[in-house]
Amino acid sequence: MKKVQCSIFGHSFEVSKEITYHVKEYKCKNCHLEMTINEKGELVPLTQKYKQINSVLNNVHNKRLERSQRWLMIEDQ
Repeated sequence: MKKVQCSIFGHSFEVSKEITYHVKEYKCKNCHLEMTINEKGELVPLTQKYKQINSVLNNVHNKRLERSQRWLMIEDQ
């Protein structure tokens, strides 16, 4: 029934995980379809390949944020 609702009215996506400021993972509230943003900015199905890419991208993003936070703390002293 939920897939029928999505096929008629379209998916109702909500952000399930924020990878970076621009890349996010989305999940449909009704049918639980998972999507993500690819390198071209298009919404694509979340495959194992994209899960791995997003994981690495998230690690790199977090390390850069951490490094910039440390740099700001050093400048304030």
